[in-house]
Amino acid sequence: MEAGLPPRMAACMSGRMVDKLTLAQLRKLQSLASLRRAEMADITLDVFLHNIRALEDSDIFVVTSKAAISCSL
Repeated sequence: MEAGLPPRMAACMSGRMVDKLTLAQLRKLQSLASLRRAEMADITLDVFLHNIRALEDSDIFVVTSKAAISCSL
């Protein structure tokens, strides 16, 4: 939610991601919260995944993308 996703989507995704990412990777994801503070409206999933790719960690991108797809269906 702090990265700009709607609460329902964030809750769904976090449940799918927490056991698949390391603590260090989860902390990288946490760094996206600063982006949310800069913009008060909910961001699109496209923008969110673009920001995930910018973290330059393929595992984070794959796990997050799969969770996003599963939770959006």
